[in-house]
Amino acid sequence: MKPPAASWRATVAKMTSAWGAEPAQGAFERLWLVFMSARVTIAVVLVILQIAFQALGKIGNYGSLALCIGYLGATLAVRLWAHPRPHRSSFDTQWLFTIGVDVMAFSLLNFFQASGVNYTPLFALPVLLASVLGPILLASGTAASVTLLLLADAAWVSVHGGGEFSARFLQAGLSGSGFFLVALLANQLALRLAQEEQLVKKNQSAARMQIKVNELVIASLADGVLVIDASGMVRSANPAAQRLLASEDLLLHAPFELAAQAALQPLSELMQQTFAMECAQEANLSLAHPSLNARRLHVRSSLTDPQDELDQSLCVMFLEDLREMEARLRIQKLAAMGRMSAAVAHEIRNPLAAISQANALLEEDLTDAGQRQLTGMIGQNALRLAKIVDEVLDISRAQQQIPAPQTTTLVLDEAVLRIASDWARQNGASNWLNISTDSDHATVSFDDEHLRRLMVNLLDNALRYASGSLDSIEVITYLVAPGQARLAVWSDGQPLEETVQSHLFEPFFSSESRSSGLGLYICRELCERYGALIGYQRMLRDEVEGNEFFVIFRSSSQRLNVEKSFLDSVFA
Repeated sequence: MKPPAASWRATVAKMTSAWGAEPAQGAFERLWLVFMSARVTIAVVLVILQIAFQALGKIGNYGSLALCIGYLGATLAVRLWAHPRPHRSSFDTQWLFTIGVDVMAFSLLNFFQASGVNYTPLFALPVLLASVLGPILLASGTAASVTLLLLADAAWVSVHGGGEFSARFLQAGLSGSGFFLVALLANQLALRLAQEEQLVKKNQSAARMQIKVNELVIASLADGVLVIDASGMVRSANPAAQRLLASEDLLLHAPFELAAQAALQPLSELMQQTFAMECAQEANLSLAHPSLNARRLHVRSSLTDPQDELDQSLCVMFLEDLREMEARLRIQKLAAMGRMSAAVAHEIRNPLAAISQANALLEEDLTDAGQRQLTGMIGQNALRLAKIVDEVLDISRAQQQIPAPQTTTLVLDEAVLRIASDWARQNGASNWLNISTDSDHATVSFDDEHLRRLMVNLLDNALRYASGSLDSIEVITYLVAPGQARLAVWSDGQPLEETVQSHLFEPFFSSESRSSGLGLYICRELCERYGALIGYQRMLRDEVEGNEFFVIFRSSSQRLNVEKSFLDSVFA
């Protein structure tokens, strides 16, 4: 193992200067300015001291005063006009005008010490300057030059001025040894501080990069994230949190006070509970905005651990929209249900066909009216089961999400008029149905057969709940935006219950016992396949309230572009 001195010298040999790798020169510049200011201060003190000696009449030599004034001018010139520059391996005149001037000025003062003042301690300034701001070679050279000058001065005084020879040489040798030691220790400390500063800057750069990555990750999260301190001040909120908490009359940007917003009181109470119990909390909250329906959130909160006594804990809240959570759960359930239903439907189809065929053969040989009535009931229920099987298989095919051909287009008004008229004739509902096409012959991306299936399902539902009076069912088309068509099927039925509305487009859900509950689900699957949107709302037409199912189509020339505010108000 190398001794500490050898190891330190090996480290120094790798670096020209302690501050040589400093790109911004922040710490080097500050130290350089401190040393230059110290030189100016010492020069001013020396001038004042020489003037005081002259005023007291103790010294008749004006050479020392002139030397101090010249030294003051040199230090001021360097302090005002020189620029800090680390010492390089090549010769640098800046260090000649700083260290060299100091050594020369202090040597002459020490030589002219007519008043008996010892100026030897002043040599510590150039030695420290060379040690802290320069490499070890410059520091050693400065200490060596100071030592040689002290020894030369001691020899000159001993030869010409008399006095004890050994005492002067001993004092000069001890002073020189001290300067060497100061140079060594100061340079080692400066090197260590420079390395520590480089490490700190490297760590700060890594920390800033990590902060940027964390901010990017948090900003891209679908879940809302709030960072709240103990006083209830929200320090940070990602875009998802701002979207979940904002309303038409309330736009939130951190920092803001959580308790100051009346609609956010449940979050404030959960935050206070988290700090009071000092543990993670979880709850389903409802935020009631005056301009919107209640927004239901699933909230999880936890506390950060303080790093030290001065650091305080922060409450981090994760917000999830319960509607989205429930939608994900429904999708998972529907996927499993679809696979199971498809398998069951395939198993039922063959024996059901055999039952229908056997029932038809049996009916041919029956003459009794009662028995034929029974076979008729069997046939009707067999057809009903066959229809359910077909719908289940259609769901399985729709869930494959085969992309619709881009060339599949139709003129909406013509297709709607034809399909609605055919349906009215088949169901004897011509007197009940009113058709109004006003989409300016817009062309939409949709298959004709699939549009027929969509409209038949919606019209069948409308017929089931309509009052049966004149114009109790309406089919309307119009433009909601240039090139953006909308189809609506309206009936004057009673309003749907909220529990029914929340499950309208789910499979196997129906408010009637004899319905399969697959019609609206198939409508939604067809719309999603072609990039259209389907929804439900309670609508007033001709001063009569009714239920309206609407479809907003994607035009044949551009993708669907609908205002999010309109959709949020519809599906809220």
